[in-house]
Amino acid sequence: MPVCFGTAANFRKEVLTFEVVGFRVSYHAILGRPYYAKFMAIPNYTYLKLKMPGPKGVITVGSSFEHAYECDMECVEHSEAQAEDEALTATLDKMASEALDSTHRHVGSFKPAEGIKKVPLDPNRSDDKALQVSATLDNK
Repeated sequence: MPVCFGTAANFRKEVLTFEVVGFRVSYHAILGRPYYAKFMAIPNYTYLKLKMPGPKGVITVGSSFEHAYECDMECVEHSEAQAEDEALTATLDKMASEALDSTHRHVGSFKPAEGIKKVPLDPNRSDDKALQVSATLDNK
């Protein structure tokens, strides 16, 4: 995706590859070291500025402290909500596994039980198609 910094009179444009994530965040994109290197940009977190060389001088990209604070608060709220979701998911997973464990104790598995006999589906044919029935069942 082409990314451009600066103004019409002085700008830098590079093609960057982004990874799309499936959750809501307060930033539209997060640039890391490889992209800073591609633009030869220097971030200054204290002053909320990003500076890079342009064809007609230094390009400065910045934000306000208020906007940065709003983004931070949004990130905190999102993180707290995600932590609550993860805790709820963990609780539900635990409850589901406990329910499965309790039902598996009473329900048979796919392994054949001891004392079974094979009953042919069609006594007139010898095609080895048969049901497995417990040998301990009453004849009725």
